[in-house]
Amino acid sequence: MGGTYTLVIALESPATLEIGALGEREFREGEYAYTGSAFGPGGFSRVERHRELARGEREVRHWHIDYLLGHSTTAIEAVVRTPGEDVECAVARSLPDAGIAGFGASDCDCTSHLAYAADGLLEAVERGGSHAQRDVLDLTLLEAALRSGQHDLAKALTAERLAAKPASPLAALFARRAQYGQ
Repeated sequence: MGGTYTLVIALESPATLEIGALGEREFREGEYAYTGSAFGPGGFSRVERHRELARGEREVRHWHIDYLLGHSTTAIEAVVRTPGEDVECAVARSLPDAGIAGFGASDCDCTSHLAYAADGLLEAVERGGSHAQRDVLDLTLLEAALRSGQHDLAKALTAERLAAKPASPLAALFARRAQYGQ
């Protein structure tokens, strides 16, 4: 089975890397999130390939992310999977841009599929973070589902939100948007 995935990557020190056809790019020390799709024949086995490259067990680079993962000071900290859902671009657009135009986005019109976060931000999210941080993630996923036309997913997420927060005007707004596919 395939779907959309996001790799959370730590870069221990600043680096200047050659990123295939994108050329030489500067990367700040910190945490990155790369969002990709895995709908090909191998599905999520692509994630294992990324892990192997990050561990130094592979040398061949096919995608932009391979150049970052192949650097000696990078490590994959976490993988978030969305099985069966094609929300790659919606998720990428909802994350803070790393400032590397075209990264991972050569087959779509997104600015980039690579995000950069301040030190510790993604680590806090991975641990669950505060209620407010989890709420932001839930809203981001809901917005991504709406923007990508995944109306069944959006309806399911808004039903959960309304059950948890029945008096919330924001939950009601998202429920209306999901109902009418906006």
